Amino acid sequence: MSKFKNILSILVLSITVMVSAPTFADLPTTDENGVTRIHLDQYGGYFDAKETLASLKAGTYEFVVTNKTNKLVGFQIQNYKTHEQLDKFPLEPNQTRISRVVITDDGFRYRCPINPTPWYDVEGVKKAN
Repeated sequence: MSKFKNILSILVLSITVMVSAPTFADLPTTDENGVTRIHLDQYGGYFDAKETLASLKAGTYEFVVTNKTNKLVGFQIQNYKTHEQLDKFPLEPNQTRISRVVITDDGFRYRCPINPTPWYDVEGVKKAN
């Protein structure tokens, strides 16, 4: 019976990995000038990042933000520790704007200030090499 449980456990784990695999985000790309690009789609009340926000390094970033709603929204990004404003702007429906900011190892946080969303906190940004 325990052999059957082991096989069943392996089967369940395999199916879980296969189902969740397509949801893994891409790695951000960095161009020849050292600028890293991250795409954020904003929906009603939340953001969806196309690239992973884990293991980021301090440096220059371009956040490509697209409004996927049918109403005015906004984008606000701050230094995580000091709350210094790095950028803030509105976005019309289906509009895309680029925010070019310098991220330090303090990390950063972002949100929509118009259609209030909770802050998305990104800590653990590594020091630049």
